[in-house]
Amino acid sequence: MSDRVDDEETYYHVDGEVVARADATVSVDDRGFRYGDAAFETCRAYGGTVFRWERHRERLRETCETLGMADAVPGDLAARVDETLAANDLADAYVRVSVSRGVQPGKLTPAREVDPTVVVYVSPLPRGGVDGEPVWDDAAVVQSVATRRPPESVLPPGAKTHNYLNGILARLELRDGGASRSAESATEAPDSQADRSPDQPADEALQCDVEGRVAEGATSNLFFVDDGVLKTPAEGSILPGITREVVLELAREEALPVETGGYRLADLRSADEAFLTNTTWEVRPVASIDGVEIGGGEVTAVLRRRYRELVEARCYGEAPG
Repeated sequence: MSDRVDDEETYYHVDGEVVARADATVSVDDRGFRYGDAAFETCRAYGGTVFRWERHRERLRETCETLGMADAVPGDLAARVDETLAANDLADAYVRVSVSRGVQPGKLTPAREVDPTVVVYVSPLPRGGVDGEPVWDDAAVVQSVATRRPPESVLPPGAKTHNYLNGILARLELRDGGASRSAESATEAPDSQADRSPDQPADEALQCDVEGRVAEGATSNLFFVDDGVLKTPAEGSILPGITREVVLELAREEALPVETGGYRLADLRSADEAFLTNTTWEVRPVASIDGVEIGGGEVTAVLRRRYRELVEARCYGEAPG
């Protein structure tokens, strides 16, 4: 299969059928459109194999269970993903799977019976693994923002739903240079826009929880290294990413000291190295946080190499064991 696809020849999978992009539509009465009442997973296919597919599918099911529709994930979902990749002649791709509650009457309380809308969307990415290339050009410029991650008592952090308002507000702060910050939040976090360079726009918005502890990026998890110890914010106000899980596994295999806890922005700005993780970025070094140079380092390089080797073995070669 090829690595590229023309937009006019793109195909999606909608409710059990492969359809051309122009025909890939859902109803305006769908609850995913009306309320963001839907679950999704972002996956990555390498050589035609979706990395950590079972874990992604399980998290999708867990989100649907949180939404009260545990049985909405179809049993043939993996086949639908394979069919979509094949229809687009793609081996290396971004894969997004969405499951909404479907079309229901226009009232907030959902009906008990569910006829879900299931959509598989794919787009080309470069080859990954040992011989691959990253989807990003440079280390990430990170900027902290005033928009807080809601606590677990407000929204379940592990639920990956279509309602991405919190992340959108964080990214709007980056786009608008902090113009959306309220006077109160500016007072609480006076240095959250410290030393920002207008000539170096940020790649990611770094969010804190309501107590001011560092949580995660709008679409990524954060790691940093302090005196040889790999640190990452503890679960609670973060979406614990699957790439994050893999990196923690690899760190333990490498016998690296690992710590999860509550950290402040000052801890990050004095870090020896830092990186972000998500499905498409994999392991991306951080160039700076709030204008303070940090960069990658030995630990970042080791974990990035191990991640690429794991992808190579599992998706392009024979998996170990």
